[in-house]
Amino acid sequence: MSRPVSGDDLDVVTPSLLLRAYACGIFPMAESGDDPTLYWIEPKMRGVLPLDGFHLARRLARTVRSDRFDIRIDTDFDAVISGCAASRVGRRNTWINEPIKKLYGELFRLGHVHTVEAWRDGRMVGGLYGVKLGAAFFGESMFSDERDASKVALVHLVARLRRGGFQLLDTQFLTEHLAQFGTAEIPRDKYVTLLDAAVAGHADFPPGVGISGNGKYSPSGAEILTWFGPDAA
Repeated sequence: MSRPVSGDDLDVVTPSLLLRAYACGIFPMAESGDDPTLYWIEPKMRGVLPLDGFHLARRLARTVRSDRFDIRIDTDFDAVISGCAASRVGRRNTWINEPIKKLYGELFRLGHVHTVEAWRDGRMVGGLYGVKLGAAFFGESMFSDERDASKVALVHLVARLRRGGFQLLDTQFLTEHLAQFGTAEIPRDKYVTLLDAAVAGHADFPPGVGISGNGKYSPSGAEILTWFGPDAA
């Protein structure tokens, strides 16, 4: 289900309205990066990644433990959303247009959007961003310029959400890529029940973070894996 928003109507789509829409299970997208309009989306089936059922493959766990990537939090939102919007092999079009970039940039500055960034040799090579509301986190998009960069960022995200007391990780849709981590589809009525409880809750993102010389500190991969329990560590 979708409804277009264009022209003067875009002026009333504020960060506050956007958060209210998320609380109702609705989110915006665009047809393409060049499309000046937005569409309110309300899927009949919703992608949800259970935080206590995250599937962490052994190979990926080894990559996380190796600290191949320097993981940073909330240091460069513009670079993350630009990376997510860039054309790539197998994906020429993007749903992230200029109104989306502006709205989520404002939410980032207000503390409602967070990024998990994978850096290597001083360059961002992958990452993701999403919206925090209560104890719910709505994953928006991710990108990767190097193998496993976005996957490692996702592992760090899930570990932080588990540690911070989050109840819901909404992926919006189920894709083949997300299915490998345990993402499943649930009907809207069940989703709304989970959403209402999560939005009314409280969670911290990210927990226990300090500042280092290269941006916001992130625990090592080995420490992050302990947040999944002894089997992952």
